[in-house]
Amino acid sequence: MLYRLLKFPATVAFWFYCKRLRVNHPEYFKLDGPLLIASNHPNSFLDAIVLATLFKKPIYSLARGDAYSNDFFSKLLYSFKILPVYRLSEGSQNLGNNYETFEKCLKIFKKDGIVLIFSEGRCVNEWHLRPLKKGTARLAQSAWQSGIPLKVLPIGINFSSFRKFGKSIDILFEKPFKNEFNELLGSGKFLVEFNNKLNSDLEKLVYEIPKNDKVLWREKFGIRKNNLLKAMFFLPAIIGLILIAPLYLPAKYLVQKKWNNDHFDSIIVGILFLVFPFYVLLLSIIVGCITSSLWGFATFFLIPLFALALLHFKNDG
Repeated sequence: MLYRLLKFPATVAFWFYCKRLRVNHPEYFKLDGPLLIASNHPNSFLDAIVLATLFKKPIYSLARGDAYSNDFFSKLLYSFKILPVYRLSEGSQNLGNNYETFEKCLKIFKKDGIVLIFSEGRCVNEWHLRPLKKGTARLAQSAWQSGIPLKVLPIGINFSSFRKFGKSIDILFEKPFKNEFNELLGSGKFLVEFNNKLNSDLEKLVYEIPKNDKVLWREKFGIRKNNLLKAMFFLPAIIGLILIAPLYLPAKYLVQKKWNNDHFDSIIVGILFLVFPFYVLLLSIIVGCITSSLWGFATFFLIPLFALALLHFKNDG
């Protein structure tokens, strides 16, 4: 229920933190299940939000199991169609719970549903494909052994920035593949061959950019200066900066103090997603009280427009 309620506002919010989206095969956003999305994992839970926003059908995603230690958060995550996957670092006693999650995934596949798994296993803010874990292979193996006609869709998510407000996102797809490993399906070699295939596909989709290589970064993301566009957005962007700074700067300071790690970007986007509508409403009420209700009503719509102008005025990184 919460998933459906939040999908529309999440779709609107997407265009307030993403200044440009490039996709090589947008038709894949309309794919039906049973489908296993195998993605890299550069930007914490923002990766799942971006894909859930863009795919037409609901997506169940797998997340680290330690987030489920609290009953309230556990119920909240389940309502967002997020299922737990436990790693050895979260306690060997919890590894058995992964069988329960895999069974739930198989039931989703049998209903032609979609599951998202981050094949690298953990999030790191970098333009680099890390070694793949075996979870994706095991889930595909279970589905194919159960006779489910599962398709695996490799996706590379590439963010132009992991720390700055406003970013370009490139989402690249490789052609989905079905079971190509019948003779190996019941053997341990299946996991190796599956990961070799998936790794080969993802290497084409995930950008490899050294941290300080600005030239390659601009080339990959197609970053070009547009002085005419900047001139058009200059004045509304300045107004947007004045209006948004009292909200953004304290949020940024708080996140840097508490979560100055690979989850920074996702957490600050999450905070702004929750707080920004109330902030706009508050400013609109203040303006309406000082001037007139008409100006207050206009302010409610103008502030998001000024925020968009600021987004498109500033540089990606």
